[in-house]
Amino acid sequence: MCEISASIKTKLRVFERKALRIIYGPTKESDGTWRIKSNVELNRLIGNKNIINYIKAQRLAWFGHVHRMPDNSMVKKVYEWSPALTRSLGRPKNSWEEDVKN
Repeated sequence: MCEISASIKTKLRVFERKALRIIYGPTKESDGTWRIKSNVELNRLIGNKNIINYIKAQRLAWFGHVHRMPDNSMVKKVYEWSPALTRSLGRPKNSWEEDVKN
């Protein structure tokens, strides 16, 4: 798995905001009108946590979990396997391990 691209990060943040606005609902003003919550209000409600940081934390947790596995585990064998084929032309793709290190 590679680093999350900027476009995917943007899409995830937009989806997260839409979901939070649905979950927390609109705010009723003192004059009786309704308005949707601002990003500042949503940040205050969720404690400045976001989905991008959660994904990074889960990847790091999985990385530690795989490294603690016994050497005969199938997951660890697949993780440590390197293909014998040559890569295609162009910039080399980052491996999952390089992504976690970055």
